[in-house]
Amino acid sequence: MGELLVGYARCSTDSQDLTVQIDGLTRLGVDPQRVYVDHGLTGTTRARPGLREALAAVRAGDTLVVTKLDRLARSVPDARAIADELTAREVKLNIGGSVHDPTDPIGRLLFTALSMVAEFEADLARLRTREGMAIAKAKGRLRGKKPKLSPSQEEHLVELHRAGRHTTTELAELFTVARSTVYRAIHRARTDRS
Repeated sequence: MGELLVGYARCSTDSQDLTVQIDGLTRLGVDPQRVYVDHGLTGTTRARPGLREALAAVRAGDTLVVTKLDRLARSVPDARAIADELTAREVKLNIGGSVHDPTDPIGRLLFTALSMVAEFEADLARLRTREGMAIAKAKGRLRGKKPKLSPSQEEHLVELHRAGRHTTTELAELFTVARSTVYRAIHRARTDRS
């Protein structure tokens, strides 16, 4: 039995599409039936069922294939743990067509360097996101979630509740909101009065 190519693809959110990664894995020689995926999980999350299945599918002499290193791991400790597992099982890693043998000292060094770059990129992305949010907040563009009830609707809801003629369930149906929204409005009104 020859070398087996096992592919792994991951995207961070449920709205993202894996087609590009799966097509890339197919171009790298992976049978689409041997591609394992994780949808909606970040690379920093180690508990990924698709990755666990992919690692379980490879044997000594096989190759785990990913299109880019950040699809496999986004931190040095995680990449090192995966590399240790691949090394112990004598499995090679193919990153976008470049094959790395983790049992070889040069391959291991390159893999560690690539994982450091992937972690650095993830840190930069988080930093840019925080900076962007800070700028939006300073310009008044970041306001948070829109309230379910306008101030006048909330005031009317509280008046109806105080009158005692409606239950919280009836108020929720009347204003087309969840009961938790009714409870929060009543609680805010009590807090404002005290």
